[in-house]
Amino acid sequence: MPRLAAIARTFAAAAGRTNASTNASASVFPLSHTRSIRGLSSVRVVSATKRSGAAASDKPAADDAKPAATSNGTEASVPADSDLASTLFNPSEGYLQGSHWSTSFQGMATEPFDQRISDVLMAPVAESEVEIKPDGLLYLPEIKYRRILNRAFGPGGWGLVPRGAHSVSGRTLSREYALICLGRFTSQARGEQDYFDEGGLATATEGCKSNALVRCCKDLGVASELWDPAFISMFKSKYCVEEWVTHAVRGTKKRMWRLKTRQWEYPWAKK
Repeated sequence: MPRLAAIARTFAAAAGRTNASTNASASVFPLSHTRSIRGLSSVRVVSATKRSGAAASDKPAADDAKPAATSNGTEASVPADSDLASTLFNPSEGYLQGSHWSTSFQGMATEPFDQRISDVLMAPVAESEVEIKPDGLLYLPEIKYRRILNRAFGPGGWGLVPRGAHSVSGRTLSREYALICLGRFTSQARGEQDYFDEGGLATATEGCKSNALVRCCKDLGVASELWDPAFISMFKSKYCVEEWVTHAVRGTKKRMWRLKTRQWEYPWAKK
């Protein structure tokens, strides 16, 4: 019997220590703090900028509380919806993080491009590639400008960035674009294109972009001869002819230009 009584007293003492430990834990870690600690395992994402050294919060964690710290003491983060537009450009490809090319002039006139690029851009225009419109305007096909930019900067080394929404005036669609080369703002111009019905809007938007590209390339010296009056006069006298032609359907006559190496196409014909 004495032995059984001793065993009973030992169990009673152990039970008392357990209760005391439980009560002490409850006083040191209240329920609200216990919830906060559990909340640390759920990391919220709210910012595009990492801030190192942030300590874990010991305050209750609500659904919309401040971001908690990760295990290494830094806040995990990705851009908020309102900041997504400023993170669309990859910093590893020459763009500064946070730059926004729809408004930025980053890199403008900081230094000339290297000599190889300049030689490609400012090379004399090949006369065999120049075209003339019926109204006498000389031009280089838009694809030629793209090929010159690809030779100078490489595919992916340049791009056109919209600087605003499309605008419509009558039957003319226009939009502002910026030419970015090697991560630098280079030029800006408004492209325009006429359209006749809503079914042609997709084609008009592409024409608008191409027109802006041609205008932006003027600042790089690409095919600059086409704006030189002396070159225009020489080219027309050497390669072009102006003639009276008749419209096959309407029967109207009009004086129009063509290259000497070309013939009139339907509905125009010389009579």
